[in-house]
Amino acid sequence: MQTDLLVVKGLTVHLSGIRVLNDVSFSVEAGQCLAIVGRSGSGKTTLIKALSGQIFSRGEIRFASIDGRVPNITVISRQHKFTNLSNISSFYYQQRFNSFDAEDSHTVEDELNATGANEELILQTLRKLRIEHLAGSGLIQLSNGEHKRFQIAKALLQQADWLLLDSPYIGLDVSARQSLNEMLHELVSQGINIFLVTSFTEIPGAVTQVAVLDAGSLTKPVPREEFMMQRADMKLPTPALLDIEAIMKMPSAYYYQNFSTAVKMTDTSIRYNDKLVLDTINWEVKKGERWHLAGHNGSGKSTLLSLINGDNPQAFANEIWLFDRKKGSGESIWDIKQKIGYVSPELHHYFDAGTNCFDLVASGLFDTIGLFRKLNADQEKLTQAWMHALHLDQFTNRMFHGLSDGEQRRILLARAMVKNPPMLILDEPCQGLDEETTKAFNLLVDHICLALGKTLIYVSHYESELPSCITKKVVLSEGRQVSSVQ
Repeated sequence: MQTDLLVVKGLTVHLSGIRVLNDVSFSVEAGQCLAIVGRSGSGKTTLIKALSGQIFSRGEIRFASIDGRVPNITVISRQHKFTNLSNISSFYYQQRFNSFDAEDSHTVEDELNATGANEELILQTLRKLRIEHLAGSGLIQLSNGEHKRFQIAKALLQQADWLLLDSPYIGLDVSARQSLNEMLHELVSQGINIFLVTSFTEIPGAVTQVAVLDAGSLTKPVPREEFMMQRADMKLPTPALLDIEAIMKMPSAYYYQNFSTAVKMTDTSIRYNDKLVLDTINWEVKKGERWHLAGHNGSGKSTLLSLINGDNPQAFANEIWLFDRKKGSGESIWDIKQKIGYVSPELHHYFDAGTNCFDLVASGLFDTIGLFRKLNADQEKLTQAWMHALHLDQFTNRMFHGLSDGEQRRILLARAMVKNPPMLILDEPCQGLDEETTKAFNLLVDHICLALGKTLIYVSHYESELPSCITKKVVLSEGRQVSSVQ
């Protein structure tokens, strides 16, 4: 007789008056590992939050006791939340790039020591996750992928009985994804129960059962092999048609002076204390070029982009030219940002929880984390037009943090586009998006870049996810520029 380790019956969740989960029921037996797959906005993250008790839900959720005790359940979220040394979540977006202010956060070692584990076990765990070199790093300075591995290390040291993983592959490079697959196999063999929500294309080998979540309703779990056969026959719906003609006619929010070189770095290096993050970078991006910026987690990609986008004060200590003008020759940070549409995985975590989606998109006109001024009629019209072009009209009055991560990313894409700037920096813009939405967005990027001659820097760990307009590639490794394909 099989033992049910987890039983869920009639689970229903409403958020902001909208039913997000609808009568969800399933069970996990001993020896099973269940993955819930679904498109962005299907309710996957909400399911994880409901199972862990983070949000109110109706229905039954029952984890079986382990050796007569309540099981230790740990959530591995998409983005780790942490506080500063005063135990306050008061970080600002550029803080991770400021060597002085970045010290106002706990280090990886501090956090792991707090679990009570001994030093040798902590070191073994960090080595297993290939992040032992990050022991002395502040949490705020970790990349998105490094944060994921740190969370798993902390959960292991806390001796979790259950790991609930929310889209664990998001933000991980190829090597880290393979490492995670191996680790999940090892954890299951050690008796740790794994439950995860993920995309259709990222189902680890440790999974034995798969169910599909669609618009808040769950299909009956089936064996992994059966699901993979069904998946091979699935056809993605055709992406919603974009009004490309209307997009091409949209005005720019500002007058952009012509330029020949968008970015030029000469022997550019960045150091934080004793750590060399970027080492003698020499890179030039001409007007209209479309580049893929690649590299493993922690290779220096985000730091490199911060030098371009005006977020890193160390840019002034290097020879960097932006839009034919030497950095530090009199331009303000806003002069630089005005010419760039920007998306990054970290950015959306710094918006106030009370921000509605219309205001968030409009804030892209001013490059602020929030809208702090009244829009004129033309600015309102431009914001509405871009939300309509990206099929976001239904979110106009919704609170940003009430949306799924995938929906939030689409709102940020509209924010990047709303100025119609000459250059786009898209740092993993499709992170959290399903295949259908990713395909639609990259189609939009292709049309805009090719028809309007946009300059593009695009970061992704997935070669298959790139827009077809990209023709050049630069690769970073350990802060060094290891290759450049012209």
